[in-house]
Amino acid sequence: MPTEVKGLNEECGVFGVWGTPDAANLTYFGLHALQHRGQEGAGITANDHGQLQSERGLGLLADVFRDPRRLDRLTGTAAIGHVRYATAGNHGVENIQPLEFNFSDSQFALAHNGNLTNAVSLRRQLEADGAIFHASSDSEILMHLIRRSQAPTLTDQVKAALRQIHGGFAYILLTNDRLYAALDPNGFRPLVVGKLPTGGYVVCSETCALDTVGATFIQDVHPGELLTIDDEGLKIDHYTTQTQLAICSMEFIYFARPDSDIYGVNVHSARKRMGARLAKEQPVDADIVVGVPNSSLSAATGYAEASGLPYEMGLIKNQYSSRTFIQPTQALREQGVRMKLSAVKGVVAGKRVVLIDDSIVRGTTSRRIVKLLKDAGAKSVHLRIASPPLRYPCFYGIDIQTTRELIAAQETIPAMCQTFGADSLGFLSEQGVIDAVGLKCDAPYGGLCMAYFNGDYPTPLYDYQAEYDAEIQQLKRQAN
Repeated sequence: MPTEVKGLNEECGVFGVWGTPDAANLTYFGLHALQHRGQEGAGITANDHGQLQSERGLGLLADVFRDPRRLDRLTGTAAIGHVRYATAGNHGVENIQPLEFNFSDSQFALAHNGNLTNAVSLRRQLEADGAIFHASSDSEILMHLIRRSQAPTLTDQVKAALRQIHGGFAYILLTNDRLYAALDPNGFRPLVVGKLPTGGYVVCSETCALDTVGATFIQDVHPGELLTIDDEGLKIDHYTTQTQLAICSMEFIYFARPDSDIYGVNVHSARKRMGARLAKEQPVDADIVVGVPNSSLSAATGYAEASGLPYEMGLIKNQYSSRTFIQPTQALREQGVRMKLSAVKGVVAGKRVVLIDDSIVRGTTSRRIVKLLKDAGAKSVHLRIASPPLRYPCFYGIDIQTTRELIAAQETIPAMCQTFGADSLGFLSEQGVIDAVGLKCDAPYGGLCMAYFNGDYPTPLYDYQAEYDAEIQQLKRQAN
């Protein structure tokens, strides 16, 4: 869950494998491909002949498993793993996943990407019924619901539990004898399944992780689906048929790796089309196009090609600095921006620059980068954003749950332009995003969740509704 998105704090990455002797090692490599989805913590749980064992810790995957003995201990032919950015709950080690549960008759390990909108109500109800929670994240709730279900089989219990939770979720659940994977009824978070050359199966957040471990893509996991993988193979079922695709548009705009495909759409190609559409909607009389590395480079090349302007490497990223959106405080984010980017004076000096970025959240990075370019001698800087203004919070797995964090909710576009010190500012339209992604899905907004831009949420907000309504009323009063 969720650079300035960068201010958008990413969700998480999940990976699971069944039926291969090097399961934990494959999970490590798969999680490495998903590291961009979360850098606060990582963990792996392995299944060795029905016994589950976990290793978890704070920090990057390579830091958690710096001692090779931690990975060596995770023997077995099945495993699940998780890289985390905290979307709900605090940042302590108790919230690092996979969460492990030991019962008298069985063991479970759970990895979750997303955010539940009725977690507070469910937790209050469960605690009133005597449930004891060990972590503060909402991921633990599913396990309590499964264990309290009166359904006759474990699969039925999982289905019953999934029908009680709302919001955004991609779950992977490892038991003593099987692996489950489930996606919420709107498919807010991406999840795919593939097959290894040796015959085992992989479920993970993005296709780039399938490629990393040499798995062949089978299909995207669809909204409302429940997958069961065991020694008999892969079974695809549904826990609900009340579904409608509304995948997070920010996956295409920013979060997913450019080499991933989501519902058959390559992320890099979609971003190039967004840049090309932006050039048509928001043209500039300028000399060069410069993209903010790395997430905006695809859109910048699309803008350059469509506008006929040369694309130049006017900004250099220090490859050894982490994405600034991952930093949990504003002070650390600002310091991260200063460490992260440098302007190339020989490229931008004396030039009218079109600066392409994928999105604006708080505005900290935009202000800093415009200043970097002008300090390097740019004659003018025209900021073009390959997405609409982010004006509304997300409740499905990106850690922006208040409009106070969004500059576009507080300021007009001309005011933002002045705040950033840019010579002009333009955004891509909502329809531009929908057309550029091109899912061709029979659903609102072409199968995308566009709530961050227009406030049209695909589901009720449940526990968040009252606070959200109050905030929107306050914004309206301020506007008047």
